[in-house]
Amino acid sequence: MRIVEHPTEYQIQIPYDRFRVRNTNKVKLIPGIKFNYGRKVWVAPLHSLDSLKQLHLECKAEWVSLDLTPQVIGEIQELPELAVPVVLKSGSMWSYQKRGVARGLQLKRFINGDEPGLGKTLQSLATIHIGDQIGEVTFPCLVICPSALKINWQREWEQWTGRKAMILDDKIKDTWHRFHELGMADIFICNYESLKKFFVEYYPPKGKMKSSADIIMDPRASILKSVIIDESHKCKDPGTQQTKISLQLCIGKEWVILLTGTPVVNKPKDLFPQLAIMGRLKDFGGKKYFMERYCEGGGGASNLNELKYRLNTNCFFRREKKDVLQDLPDKQRQTILCDITTRTEYNRALNDFAQFLEDSGFTDEQIATKLRGEIMVKMGELKRISALGKLNEVKAFTDELMECGEKLIVFCNLHSIVDEMLKIYPNAVTVTGRDAMDEKQRSIDKFQNDPSCQLIICNIKAAGVGITLTASSRVAFIEYPWTYADCVQCEDRAHRMGQKDSVMCTYFLGHDTIDEDLYKMIQEKRHTANAITGATDQMEMSFIDNVINIFKK
Repeated sequence: MRIVEHPTEYQIQIPYDRFRVRNTNKVKLIPGIKFNYGRKVWVAPLHSLDSLKQLHLECKAEWVSLDLTPQVIGEIQELPELAVPVVLKSGSMWSYQKRGVARGLQLKRFINGDEPGLGKTLQSLATIHIGDQIGEVTFPCLVICPSALKINWQREWEQWTGRKAMILDDKIKDTWHRFHELGMADIFICNYESLKKFFVEYYPPKGKMKSSADIIMDPRASILKSVIIDESHKCKDPGTQQTKISLQLCIGKEWVILLTGTPVVNKPKDLFPQLAIMGRLKDFGGKKYFMERYCEGGGGASNLNELKYRLNTNCFFRREKKDVLQDLPDKQRQTILCDITTRTEYNRALNDFAQFLEDSGFTDEQIATKLRGEIMVKMGELKRISALGKLNEVKAFTDELMECGEKLIVFCNLHSIVDEMLKIYPNAVTVTGRDAMDEKQRSIDKFQNDPSCQLIICNIKAAGVGITLTASSRVAFIEYPWTYADCVQCEDRAHRMGQKDSVMCTYFLGHDTIDEDLYKMIQEKRHTANAITGATDQMEMSFIDNVINIFKK
């Protein structure tokens, strides 16, 4: 139980534990006590002080007196320009991304809270990479991320820096550190759920842990010089295993970068564990002061302007798209490589397809025209299985955007995928071939005009042309059309007159599936105007020939 002393009242917070009923019954005896359903606390008037003191002794309650000193607020400085050259293997960063790297090099232990789509991944890996180039000791680096993003992190490291990134798995559980010793890996990537397996020697059983300091870490963890934690809001609960292990992994590290578009999911107390992981709590007066000053003693929110100022001064920055529009192109594309959950089913269908091609004259120069229809069906089945296997990662992506208050347009080919998405998001609106004309228009109007309607799920054929969805600047493809021209048509539902933001188009690709090959073929058509404007049927025939060539290889 916690009793919080406010200037005009006392608030009593009762946790959900074995004393809840007993404590609630005692609280109800206090004169003038009332329950505030909005804040979920008991509120007692100032004249009940004597009764509260007695309650404090009987229930051994924590007594908190709020710090009511005036807020300390100053001007938040612009991020600095990057003063060192950027040496990346491929591509270049936008100006605002370079400023994010410059600030990261200054802070070393910080939260990048940029809005989703602004390149937090690139900024963080560039900070570690450039830090090494200017003489800092930043490698080996550990990346902690959701399981769905491990492959993307590996690809991003190798694409931008050329450094070898290794995903930790059971095969290298006992030998992962040797790969760095032999110069074969600079980066190790691990999902939250596997941290214990790779980095903990002893984890106290339930009820035996007094603090995370009771965890005995694997000595090999000491070779890590930097840690990047993606979607760090997953560590907002200090009681979870992943938060405690992340904290222990980061103790003593000079470089700790947290990435999240939603550092505060509910209330300021969500920040406390993340500050602890960065070793930044002392910059905020320690846990007790932080909770009293900024969390109304525990579960509330107070002195938020001061908290914002101190965060930006010590260990945090955030930019939104509207802040950096001058740096962004009108339209951007990104791919997310997904480790599909339907791998067994996909491999079975893949083997069936390969056998079908061989039985149908696989080694001939051409396959009979009459078989092309069957090939399209079998290719469609591979795409369907891959699409189903990507839904977990689509959900994680969608949830993050919606938590940030953004709207999202999702494109699918198959009604079955639309239905699966509706099971996850029953409040989403749809534009599909099954919807009547007036139903489609109601969905479009709601998405365009209702702030609470954040997701519209579209069938590519039904929504690829003729409609305007400029309420969103985010477009995602679980499945995609056969042609580049059709991709552009879908993207342009958001990229139209009236759109004030840069449009980010995200394509989900199943790793080691037909998706990667088809997406590559689509992008190759970007440079061939005649092919782009050709008939869809011709494009499909070209795709078939190309897919057959893939199997021949």
